[in-house]
Amino acid sequence: MTSNKVWEPLRIELARWQDAGRKARFWLRDDDAVEPTAALERLLQMTAATSTPLTLAVIPAATGDALADRLAAEPACAVALHGWSHTNHASANEKKQELGSHRLASAVLGELAEGFGKLKMLHRERFVPILVPPWNRISSALLPALPGIGLEALSVYGRANADGGISLLNTHVDLMDWHGTRGGLPHEQLVAMLVRELQARADGDDEPVGILGHHLVHDETAWSFLSALIDETHDHPAVAWKGSGELIAG
Repeated sequence: MTSNKVWEPLRIELARWQDAGRKARFWLRDDDAVEPTAALERLLQMTAATSTPLTLAVIPAATGDALADRLAAEPACAVALHGWSHTNHASANEKKQELGSHRLASAVLGELAEGFGKLKMLHRERFVPILVPPWNRISSALLPALPGIGLEALSVYGRANADGGISLLNTHVDLMDWHGTRGGLPHEQLVAMLVRELQARADGDDEPVGILGHHLVHDETAWSFLSALIDETHDHPAVAWKGSGELIAG
């Protein structure tokens, strides 16, 4: 546990969970992995030190054996499908999307099927059948076809909505300030977000709390928050860090 009082609101909320005999499930997703880098190495070492499960959303068009070889030695690391090439097909006045309605559904689904096959071959023991859409956006018209590819779950951002014909394993706390500094959000703000997510589950909702990182663009604010979060929670009696494969298996 850290000595930083910024974490006190989370400690208080987790104490409530402990007193109630409840355990919050946390999971960690990190996007845009392609190859071994110094940033990825830092992330892997940080999570491995406490056996914290990690799910890397890997871009299949741009990855290959180098990443597969590196992750082969990381039993707590899973690999999910991060679209195909992380290419924006939306117009300039729209939010970025690779998996939108801008192309024929058959073309989009064909790319996803190719990416699924490639990652399953490269990461035989690490691959989980979860689709992480680039920019957390996907056309709802594509959702019914995803199980036909072999996908069992979808992971975007925000509270889960069961509509769409596929299970959701979402993230809820993004470390990055995308609309401001483009660095890590202040720790006080991130702690408040975590507390709100936990309080939203006060009625017995056990949706896992998803933490979202982007290792390639983390600054020291983001890195230090993630390190402190793991330190605060990895052995807390009211927290269970779970792997994505375990969560979608039920």
